[in-house]
This record gives sequence, structure tokens and C-alpha cells, in this order.
Amino acid sequence: MEGLGVLEEMGELTRRGEPFALATVVWRQSPSSSQPGARAIITAGGELHGWIGGACAEPVVILQAQQVMADGTARLLLLGTPEQFGAAVPDGMTVIPISCQSEGALEVYIEPVLPVPHLVIVGDSPMTRTLASLAGALGWRAEEIRGPDFTPEAADGRSMIVVATQGHDDEDVLERAVAARPAYLGLVGSRRRGATVLGYLADRGVPRDQLDRVRVPAGLDLGPTTHREIAVAILAELVQLRASGALAGAHAGVPAAEPARDPVCGMSVTAGSSRPVRYEGTDYYFCCAGCRQAFEQDPDAYVKRETRC
Repeated sequence: MEGLGVLEEMGELTRRGEPFALATVVWRQSPSSSQPGARAIITAGGELHGWIGGACAEPVVILQAQQVMADGTARLLLLGTPEQFGAAVPDGMTVIPISCQSEGALEVYIEPVLPVPHLVIVGDSPMTRTLASLAGALGWRAEEIRGPDFTPEAADGRSMIVVATQGHDDEDVLERAVAARPAYLGLVGSRRRGATVLGYLADRGVPRDQLDRVRVPAGLDLGPTTHREIAVAILAELVQLRASGALAGAHAGVPAAEPARDPVCGMSVTAGSSRPVRYEGTDYYFCCAGCRQAFEQDPDAYVKRETRC
């Protein structure tokens, strides 16, 4: 995958709301096989689509890309031996020694591309339109859906759903919203009305643990407010919950990848990124076939070296 193919893949992942990282080669030193401007996409699962270099560079870039997605911060890598850069490495760059046969080097910029928050607003009123507008001003993806048109497929575990059908089939709409298992589910209405709706759904067999996750009334308690001020209160609650980490499913970040150390060359690779070699009850991962072959020929030599380190 090159050029246009990488861009098309980026568009498709963005459309599906999936996090990924974009790696771009900005400098190379011969005899590296890559070229400046070469790009690759790394998915949250550690798949690399595109081209940024050979077998030595790929596992490092994948591991670093997963860490970039986890913390949401871009980083610039220098891949090579420290002697190639000496004291000329600028502050803020990460130097990753690569112990492979090639004496080439790469400078790779990795940036996270994380999905924006997804808010589904079910209902049609001045409040819902205000809420959608405010969420859009924050850069969120906000969708307004009429109650009869809403289905569980409109959301997923990362979505936030606000049901504001105002007495029009609240029970049916909320039951469908619960089935989506969103990161947040709120019902606009009084506590009394909410208790009635939730009690009805409990009688219909909706699991109590799912109903307990419904926030009624949705939004921060600001006392008597106007319909548009209710929209502000709801958005304020969503921002607060996201900032505090209470909506784990709604966060776009990716769990940090588990690093492993190639016992032959010492490079950091992603555990699970390749087929491991099991020796004396331990799985060992490798950056390339050469390191794997060397280990398989004399595993004790490398295991003892690991133990000494």
C-alpha cells in the first residue's frame, strides 16, 4: 500500500471511528531501504499498512505507534545506533537503537489519529438542536435522530446517547438505547418520570445492571433552567465525565502495547507482534527472522545473557 492507498485507508478508518497512527519517514541514511515521505498506517491492533522500512524498523515503529495512540501525543523517532547521532540529537526526539546488519538510519514522525467523541441525541426540540450545535463547536460528531428512527446500530460502546423524546415513546427508545451499551446513556426528564420509565423496563426484563447505568435526569443539576440551558448542563456533564476518565469506553485512546525485548539484538518489540519461540516456559519475540534463527540455534546463550542483564 503506497500513496493514495494509505490515504484511502486513513479515510476508511476515520469513517469507522477507529483509532490509528500515521508514521512518516522524514529522513534516511543509506543504506536504509526507505525514502523520505514514505508513510504507513498502524492500527490499534498493531497491523502496519504501507511502508516505512525493513524488518528492523517495523516492530519498533509499531510499538512506538501503539504507545503514541495510548497517550495521544506525537513523537519523532531516530532509528539507528547512538553513535550515528552523537550529541547532535535535538531535545524531544526519541533515539531507538537498531541492532541489525544494515548501517542505515531513519527519522520517523508518528502522530495519533484518534476518533472524535460521538454523541447521539434522540429527539427533536430546541434543546436537542442546541445540544448538537454546542457539541459540534467542541469538534464532536453529533447526530440528531428522531425517536422512531433510532436503532441500537446508530451507536456503539464508545458513543454517548442522550434520550430527549419528552414522553413520546420514552420506554421503547430507551430500551433500544440500552441495547447499544453506550459509554454514556442519559434520559432527559424528571426523576419521577425517570423512575417510572426504568421501572417499566425492569418489568419488561431489561437487566437491572444495564438500567442502573442510565443517568436520570441527564446533565448537571443547575436547578430550574430553560430548555437551552438544559443542553448546556448535559454537555457540561459529558465534558466532566470524559475529563475525569469516568467514561472509559468513550475515550479514543488505545491501551499501551506490552513491550518485549528481542533476546538476540536487544531491540524492543511488541509482545504478540510475531510468532513467539517458547523456551523453558517463556515466550521470546524477535524483530526479524535472522534473530529468531540465531536464538533457535543456541537459545541457552541468549537466555543466559538475558539473565545477566
